[in-house]
Amino acid sequence: MSEKDYYEVLGVPRNAAKDEIKNAYRKLALKYHPDRNKSPDAEEKFKEISEAYAILSDDEKRKTYDLYGRAGIGDRYAPEDIFRGVDFDEIFRDLGFGFGFDIFDQLFGRRRWGAPQRGYDLQYDLEMSLEEAARGLDKEISISRVEDCQTCGGTGAKAGTSPKVCPLCRGTGQIRRQQSGAGFFSITQITACDRCSGKGRIVEVPCAECRGAGSVRRSRRMNVKIPPGVDEGSTLRLRGEGDTGPGGVPPGDLYITVHITPNSVFERRGEDLFCEIPVSFTQAALGAKVAAPSLNGKIELRIPPGTQAGTLFKVRGKGMPRMNSHVRGDEYVKVNVTVPTRLTKRQKELLIDLDREREKTD
Repeated sequence: MSEKDYYEVLGVPRNAAKDEIKNAYRKLALKYHPDRNKSPDAEEKFKEISEAYAILSDDEKRKTYDLYGRAGIGDRYAPEDIFRGVDFDEIFRDLGFGFGFDIFDQLFGRRRWGAPQRGYDLQYDLEMSLEEAARGLDKEISISRVEDCQTCGGTGAKAGTSPKVCPLCRGTGQIRRQQSGAGFFSITQITACDRCSGKGRIVEVPCAECRGAGSVRRSRRMNVKIPPGVDEGSTLRLRGEGDTGPGGVPPGDLYITVHITPNSVFERRGEDLFCEIPVSFTQAALGAKVAAPSLNGKIELRIPPGTQAGTLFKVRGKGMPRMNSHVRGDEYVKVNVTVPTRLTKRQKELLIDLDREREKTD
C-alpha cells in the first residue's frame, strides 16, 4: 500500500465530501491511466491514487483511516479487501474509455471473477463491563458463518459426481469483449460468464444438502479472549474465523468490536478513572482518612486538613491497564463536601461560636 497520506495523494482536504473525492480521482486517473500515460512512473501513480480513492470513497474504510491511519487499514483489511465494492467501471465509462478488470489484475495481481481471494469478513459486537475490561475477559460467543458443506466437501456436486468446466468461458469465469473506443483507445470489457455465474465450473447434479452452493450457514460457538485494557470501540481481529470462501480459498476474518457498558461509579478517560466521594464538613476541615472506591475494592484515602470542596486527589496505579503492557493509569477522586441540612440547637450554637472564633483570626 502507499506510504503517503491518502488525502494528499488525491489533493483534497480531510473534510472533503464524497463528490469532491470522486472528482479529484477522475482527474488524476484520466492523467495517469496506463492506457493513456506511458511514462515510467505512471503505473505506480495510478496504483497510488486508486488505492487512496478506494479507502476514502468507502465510509467504513475512511473512518478507520481517519482514526488509526495506515496502520489501522493494514491491520483490518487485507490488500484485496481495499478495492472490494468500489465501482471503478462507472468512473471510466464516463471518461470515454474502458477501464477493464484486467488492468487491476495486472497492477495488483487480483482476479475479479471466478476466484475471489478470500471469504467475507464477519463483525461481532461484544458488550462488557468496565471491570471486565480492566481484568480481561474469556467468553464463549455464538456466531453464524458460512462453512464448507460437509456432505459434498464444498464442491456443490452430489456424491459420486463432480463439477464440470464451463464450456463457454473454459473455466476462467469471465468473458472478454473487444470494442473500438474513442480516438486510438481499444476498449476491453470483461464480465462474469453468464453460463457459470463467474465460477468457471458448472454443477450438473447438485448436492441435496447445500443445493449446489458448496457451502452452508451454521451457528458456531467459540471462545474469545479479550485482553485487559480494551476501550470502547476496540476491535479484535481473529484471522480465518470469517465466512469460508468458495473453491477452497482462505476464509475471511472475524472482527470483534468491544462496547463498554456505562459504570455508575467511574468515568473512564483513556487509562485514567475518575470518581467522586462525599466527605463531611468536619472531615474536610480537620482532615481524615476516608474510604474511596476502586476497581479492586475499597482503598484508604487521606484527606488533609482544610480540604476544599471539589479537590481532586490522585491515586497512582489504580486506573485501567494499558493493553499489552504492565503499565496502569491512575485514579482521580474528587471530594464533595456535604453540608448538613438539619441541625440541632446545640449544633447551631457550636457553628456560631466557630464562625465568631474564625472572624477573630481573619
